[in-house]
Amino acid sequence: MIYLDNNATTQPTPAVAQAIHVATTTLWANPSSVHRPGQEARHALELARKELATLLGVPSREIVLTSSGTESINLAIRGVLESNRGGTLPAPTDPHPLPTIVTTRLEHTAVRDLVLHLERQGQVEIRWLPLDARGIADPAALDALLDDRTALVSVQWANNETGVIQPVERLAEICRARGVPFHCDAVQWVGKMPLPEALPCDLLTFSAHKFHGPKGVGGLWVRRGVGLVPQTIGTQETDRRGGTESVAAIVGAGVAAREAAAWLADPTARAKTAALRDRFETEIIRRTPTTPGAVINSRDCPRLWNTTSIAFPALEAEAMLMLLSERGLAASAGAACSSGSLDPSPVLLAMGIPEPLAHGSIRFSLTRNTTDAEINDAIEIVVAAATQLGRSSASTR
Repeated sequence: MIYLDNNATTQPTPAVAQAIHVATTTLWANPSSVHRPGQEARHALELARKELATLLGVPSREIVLTSSGTESINLAIRGVLESNRGGTLPAPTDPHPLPTIVTTRLEHTAVRDLVLHLERQGQVEIRWLPLDARGIADPAALDALLDDRTALVSVQWANNETGVIQPVERLAEICRARGVPFHCDAVQWVGKMPLPEALPCDLLTFSAHKFHGPKGVGGLWVRRGVGLVPQTIGTQETDRRGGTESVAAIVGAGVAAREAAAWLADPTARAKTAALRDRFETEIIRRTPTTPGAVINSRDCPRLWNTTSIAFPALEAEAMLMLLSERGLAASAGAACSSGSLDPSPVLLAMGIPEPLAHGSIRFSLTRNTTDAEINDAIEIVVAAATQLGRSSASTR
């Protein structure tokens, strides 16, 4: 199987898998225990936290370890909102004006569904940040949306479906000037792209399984001084997230962070994989059936080096994915969390992409380990599948 669904998850590297195995068999004690086995587990956990902090370029004490990117996002958004309100969110009968959250319609469902849920519960008001024709948030419009009711701004660094990169540093600068906390969902960024020497945001979420670590380990960086109310009550993670830590998985995440940092230090590494992605796109456009032909969503935007969203206008994404899988190629129709839906991606629709294109869009996402041979084979598989489905579709019209 040629695996081009790396924005959904990545395969743990051999070193990560080995570290998890060793930790499972030797570091199984509770890291909160004061005896020697417990303290050995604690030491390994803190070393892994330090590796993650080094990848982000932040003090390790500012990282809260969680179970996933989704939990980290919930902790960030709910935690800041409740901190602003003295520890609770407003009740629907609260006579005071609701706090507002500014975000975009392009966010991952972990953000988008959460803020919509809070709005339905009568706890917040959402203000949607306008997008330009390319699907990029407009910094000029952000300042006008901020006022004394704004509790938080949340914008992703890179889109999980298209790879489009948002102007996070400029958005964060505006928020900082207005004294508004800025949360960045960096799940698709961390481990794939270098971070600035000083993180521009106030809270940043990441997930180890997006950069060849294990599932079950997420993280939230919280700038010192930012108020945060825990969502899972307990004494772990300096009272910010309760629950006994999964030492083995965290150890694996630390190894993944160290390997990602080493890879990012190579200035040519990203360019090599980006060239594979670009060649893949060029050949698909050149060789797929026309009337109309395949379209690269957001091709002219700044994008992650590993991501391409290709629309096949006359085809259904679900049928295409099934045929690709049968032929040995794994891809997806947008975010893994919602790929079971038959509806077109709300992210693509929010970008102004016509519904026929959104219905026929497939996401292919490479990894730093993707090879030339895999891309060569993937091109042949995609072209053959599109041709077969195109003929079938034409015969039924």
